[in-house]
Amino acid sequence: MPQLLRLAPVPLTLAALWWLLSNGAPGAWVVGAPVVLAASWSAWRLRTGQNMTMSLAGLLRLIPLFLWESLRGGIDVAGRTLAPRVRVRPGFTDYHTALRQPAARVFFANCVCLLPGTLTADLRGEHLHVHLLDSGEDAAAEMQRLERAVARVYRQKDFQPTEPSP
Repeated sequence: MPQLLRLAPVPLTLAALWWLLSNGAPGAWVVGAPVVLAASWSAWRLRTGQNMTMSLAGLLRLIPLFLWESLRGGIDVAGRTLAPRVRVRPGFTDYHTALRQPAARVFFANCVCLLPGTLTADLRGEHLHVHLLDSGEDAAAEMQRLERAVARVYRQKDFQPTEPSP
């Protein structure tokens, strides 16, 4: 029973957040209950056996980058796909992450999707397989910048990004 009590704050917090977002509408739980359950299950699966702590300062520094890259990525993709002459040269690239914690790697893989024209197609251990809208552009520098920000969030003080392959 104590194990269950330790898990309770996550679904309760998510349920409260859903209740606030839906203005307490009872009908919203048709969607909200499965979402809260799925998000709680995901949070449980992503937990690590370590006492993982996140840096609030690192997270606060990541938020402007997150918002900026979301906006920039949306504008870039819209511009490429809605232009009279579509400007895409799709392809893939591989990226090796230096993040040690599995949760940090998953978080990073999800954040990579914010970068203009990128989508994480696969994550296996420390390797990301990333789809690019323009394979002629080198996304490694942007991924390194984002990886540094994620390393700060997960308090990986000895972080050294992997040098991109030529």
